[in-house]
Order: sequence, then structure tokens, then C-alpha cells
Amino acid sequence: MDYDFDRLLDPAPMALEMGYQRLDSGVLDIAVRTDLHECAGAMLEWWFSSRPGDREYRWWHPLDHISSSWEGGETGDAVGSTHVVEERLTNLPSQNLLIQFRDPVEAFDNQVLEDARASGAVSALIYGHVALRDAAQYTPDGALLGTRLIHLCRDTEWGAVLRSRFLFGFDLPAMGLGPAEVGNMIPDVIGPNLLQHCYDEFTFLSRLLPAIYAAEQLEPGEIQRPW
Repeated sequence: MDYDFDRLLDPAPMALEMGYQRLDSGVLDIAVRTDLHECAGAMLEWWFSSRPGDREYRWWHPLDHISSSWEGGETGDAVGSTHVVEERLTNLPSQNLLIQFRDPVEAFDNQVLEDARASGAVSALIYGHVALRDAAQYTPDGALLGTRLIHLCRDTEWGAVLRSRFLFGFDLPAMGLGPAEVGNMIPDVIGPNLLQHCYDEFTFLSRLLPAIYAAEQLEPGEIQRPW
């Protein structure tokens, strides 16, 4: 599917920053913007790379997150690993999901991304494929077919702003499904429920991440004492 991922790297306001829309292809495009006070992109990248288990996953969203485990990849790096989770999307029943974290250059132009990082427009970028665990399908080279997930962070004077994007059913048009068929498989009700879920989980995370990140650093001498 043709989608301008690189536009997400530009911090200028987009037509859709918070909400959801149905694209011409039938794909459900969900946008979430969350202010992460006292946080930074480095903290967010560390959090994903720390591969949170059940306890940490429930810290992340005490209401919706149920279980968390990891397959493949290496400790200390989310890319190349698959996050196996059970979670609710606000008012929807719990789902067992696979989240396959991949190199963002799969979707973003490498030079545009490098320039955005150099300018400070991007301080962290998490990119992945998402699918239901029981219905997972893969391309011949091992890419999980389904939804696209993007969490893009930009540091500010007060913390960081997170621009999240979910493209539900991203691979379905390429599999020969028309807009009506994609729409039937990806109902509108996912939109508001995932929007609230994402906003809530990163708001919860922002309240605890600075303290956890500071405690986990290898150079405690750099931490400022509150007294």
C-alpha cells in the first residue's frame, strides 16, 4: 500500500494528529499524540529494548495489559524480536497479539530519517508489524503480515511528544482484498478503542519511566539528588 511514512518525521502539524480515518484502500489509520512530561526519546527506546515482562507490562497499562513475553532477537534490542502479548483495547475483549519489531528503514527513507534525527525532529522511532497470534501469516522472508505500528518521539524543553500511528490491515490490499472487504475485517470500533488505549498506556508510562530509567543507568553519579 502506498503511504507517506516520511511525512511522520516532520514535526509540523498533520491533518490528523489525534483521531482515526478510513483510507481509500479500506485500511484504518489511527493517530495518537501523547505528551510525555519529564521523558526523552532515549528513555522510550530503552524501555522497548528492555523487553518488559509481565510485571513491567502491567505497570505500563494497569487496566489493559495482561501478559508479556518475547521471542527471538537479543536482550537489549527490540529490533529483530517479537513481543507476544495479551491485552485489551479499552472496551474491547482481550486479544493475543504478536508485535514484530523491525528496522524502520523498511518503511522510512534512510536519508530522510537520518536528517530528522540530526535536526532533533526525531529522538526515538519504534516500528513494527502486528497481527493476531492465532492467525499469524508471514512473507517468505519472515515479515509478519498485518498492521503497522509506529511510535515516533521528539524531545522538547519539558519532556517529549510522542506521535503514534497504527495502520490496521496494511497488508490486506496487497493480498487482493478490496476496500469493502478490508473494512469488514477491520471494523471502525477499533479506532476509538485503540486511540484511548494508546494514549492511556503512554500517559501511564510517562509517570514512572523517568524514575525507572534513572535507576537502571550504569552511571548513577550523573543522577541529580532531589535534596
